Amino acid sequence: MSKVKYHYDPETLSYRKIVRKKGKTIKYGFIFLLASALFGFLFIFIASQFIESPRERALKHELTNLQLQFDLFNKNIDNAFAALESVEERDNSIYRLYFEANPIPEEQRRAGFGGVNRYKKYEGYDNSKLIIESKKRLELLQKAIDVQSRSLDEIAVLAEDKENFLLSIPAIQPVRNKDLKHMASGYGYRTDPFTKVRKFHFGMDFTAPRGTPIYASGDGVIKRADSNSSGYGKHIRIDHGYGYVSLYAHLYKYNVKANQKVKRGDLIGYVGSTGRSEAPHLHYEVFKDGKRINPINFYYGNLSAEEYARLLEKASLENQSLD
Repeated sequence: MSKVKYHYDPETLSYRKIVRKKGKTIKYGFIFLLASALFGFLFIFIASQFIESPRERALKHELTNLQLQFDLFNKNIDNAFAALESVEERDNSIYRLYFEANPIPEEQRRAGFGGVNRYKKYEGYDNSKLIIESKKRLELLQKAIDVQSRSLDEIAVLAEDKENFLLSIPAIQPVRNKDLKHMASGYGYRTDPFTKVRKFHFGMDFTAPRGTPIYASGDGVIKRADSNSSGYGKHIRIDHGYGYVSLYAHLYKYNVKANQKVKRGDLIGYVGSTGRSEAPHLHYEVFKDGKRINPINFYYGNLSAEEYARLLEKASLENQSLD
């Protein structure tokens, strides 16, 4: 029940009941509500400046966590670049150098991306600079890894080719030391056994009994196994690839035929004295790009240092050849 208020009238010396008009009541009520609302908004505004809401605290925590994640992400990129640089250094200074490939220049490894703005969608945020920089570094790392991956693919091919090359070149003595009587004549000027004229001898003569095994000095394909070349008698030519060909002359008989593939150390024929030959021996030649070269430079495959030194000494003597 609302309280009844009275007003004292000094003229009539009596109390008169106060009756509030309805319009004023509504007016005062509205003013009160408006003042309350303004006070409430003011309180909330002031509180928001000094007191964090649970959502704000959660967002702030999430933002801090994202900052830490970005820092860790960039640190991992730094570590990845350091590891990659180590591989790149070995690639340029060891692998590519060994396999005679040109080093990859730094500007090719670290080339950026040109053209349109690739990072426009990351602009306009509080941390746009951090995001864009991290994105650039990640893309640069990915490109550098791609360049290095392709380089290692190339090195793998070069390594395989190098292995094939090392197996193919004529690198062993075609007659075993235990089967030799002696090394009769080397590469260079020698006395012809028939004319007694001094002329250039383009191979090496290995004296051995008739029927002594002869072995392929490197992997290759038999290109000829016939007696249709003047002076050589029965002879074999092996194409080793890479411009190398080896020739084995004055054979007694063959153990291979034309177009047959052979491996280093395979038995290909036997010592004889066919063709222009004074006694049973193997005349051995090596060609590089169609030119005869000294075979003694290739005997690293089955001779010790001492054996090679003795062979080199005998091969340098200017004596009489056997063909």
